Amino acid sequence: MNRHGTQPVQSVTTAPTSADDDLNARIKQYLVTMGIRTACFVAAFFTQGWVRWTCVALAVVLPYIAVLFANAHAPRRAGRLTKAVPRNPHQQQLGR
Repeated sequence: MNRHGTQPVQSVTTAPTSADDDLNARIKQYLVTMGIRTACFVAAFFTQGWVRWTCVALAVVLPYIAVLFANAHAPRRAGRLTKAVPRNPHQQQLGR
């Protein structure tokens, strides 16, 4: 409680990220990973030796990694938020 006898208001900076923001970040990460995979696939046609086989290996493995990270949800922090009780400012002025 603060000096006015009321509960402190929840700070926005301690609130977890929204589900939409989490989903958008995972989609962006998936698309970047698949873009790298496509570049590796194309590079495999224009290179030789160990570089070609590295590109082929990455083109095979990156889809699995992209799906793993795309399906990984951010952990939700439990018990950090408190319920904010709305107050009527007119009643506070009358009570003084």
